[in-house]
Amino acid sequence: MQLPIIDLIIFFVYMLGILFFGVSFYFKKGRTTADYMVGGRKLPAWAIGMSIFATFVSSISFLALPGNAYLSNWNSFVFSLSIPIAAWAAVKFFVPLYRSVKSESAYYYLETRFGPWARTYASICYLLTQLARMGTILYLLALPMNALLGWDIATIIIVTGISVIIYASMGGIEAVIWTDAIQGIVLILGAVLCLGIILFSMPEGPAQVIEIGQQHDKFSLGSYGLSLTEATFWVILIYGLFINLQNFGVDQNYVQRYMSAKTEKEAIKSTWFGSSLYVPVSLLFFFIGTALFAYYQVFPELLPATLKSQDEADKIFPFFIVNGLPKGLTGLLIASIFAAGMSTISTSLNSSATVILTDHYKKYIQKAPNNQQHFKVLTISAIVMGLMSIGVSLAMTEVKSALDAWWALSSVFSGGVLGLFLLGYFSKNVQQLEAAIGVVVGILVIAWMSLTPLFITEGPWFSFRNPMHANLTIVVGTLTIFLTGFLLSHLLNKKKI
Repeated sequence: MQLPIIDLIIFFVYMLGILFFGVSFYFKKGRTTADYMVGGRKLPAWAIGMSIFATFVSSISFLALPGNAYLSNWNSFVFSLSIPIAAWAAVKFFVPLYRSVKSESAYYYLETRFGPWARTYASICYLLTQLARMGTILYLLALPMNALLGWDIATIIIVTGISVIIYASMGGIEAVIWTDAIQGIVLILGAVLCLGIILFSMPEGPAQVIEIGQQHDKFSLGSYGLSLTEATFWVILIYGLFINLQNFGVDQNYVQRYMSAKTEKEAIKSTWFGSSLYVPVSLLFFFIGTALFAYYQVFPELLPATLKSQDEADKIFPFFIVNGLPKGLTGLLIASIFAAGMSTISTSLNSSATVILTDHYKKYIQKAPNNQQHFKVLTISAIVMGLMSIGVSLAMTEVKSALDAWWALSSVFSGGVLGLFLLGYFSKNVQQLEAAIGVVVGILVIAWMSLTPLFITEGPWFSFRNPMHANLTIVVGTLTIFLTGFLLSHLLNKKKI
């Protein structure tokens, strides 16, 4: 499908504008490594908040949330409802902790509690997770562009990846945060305009969307039953709480933003702003999915047979963007999809480079590098991580389900690190040995829960099948690490906390 020339112009002008804006920070006079990693600790709270929001929203969210609502209901929106709870924990515990530690690394705290192994383990897990995350986002970003516009998947992955590498590696955290802020605004405006066009395209007006949605139970938040094998309201809420505790508590992407604010008060403001903004915006995406369902119920002839399969739900929104919007707006919305992916990838590149410098280079190679060496390591690290993520993304073209691969990997890594952090923070008497044993046991449990859907062993009197919903993997793994370390500390006659 060939885009009108006006849409192509808008799209490419946007991409080039973001690229040059991000690179411009490289030429800032008197720039230091503190500017690169934490923006000189002087960035405004609203911009940091927008960056936190943009980190939440990836191209996966932009495409998957409307597709999810189109296909089923608003059950997945329950994940967003857990964010204010996790944000409260962040401003109560995490922000003050990291501001007091005064390290650019989220994992320095773990070294103070359990020794160098904990910091190294957590930082390696983080880097591996970011490679998988960036590779998945690049790949999923390329799929709709390939299906709807005919652009080559590998070309999209490489061009998008290199574009982000350039401004993220040269511009540092300032470029990331300011471009995130712009991209977040573009994303929200594009989605609002899109929803407005759908609503006012209905023959009987916007109320018809509500009516059709209610008839098909599209606004349901899921079952309120207590089953642990289904994606009930409670399973999604608990899963969301643990995932977001991981985001706010041990994810370098977020911790670096806490450190970029002028004061602790400003960091708290930015955390509340960014996390709170995601809730209504995710609701907006779910509403778009429901509105699209109603739209194509009224105009079924506009939807090609190839997209009427349930497996194609994630392509419904991109299809509408290309075929249902006025000229010019299509280019803006496609730019919004790229904005969502680019903002997430740029954040991961900058934070990964910071982790490599602070947790590995300065610890094991050169303890006191000069300013020039700092910049060299940060820039090279961001470029190498970016190129590796492009390689991961290209490799995913051979994987049956990129999302399944990402969920399995992220469960193993994030569950282990979150459990270790909570053990260190809330159980003050737990020592290195108990923590290490807890991590090993927890990872074995997480691996079992993640892999049993693929490798199930059953007999007449036994079963190794995971009895719970896959979303509970991080919950069980985190609690296993915490409880194992806690109980061991008491069994070894440690003082009670």
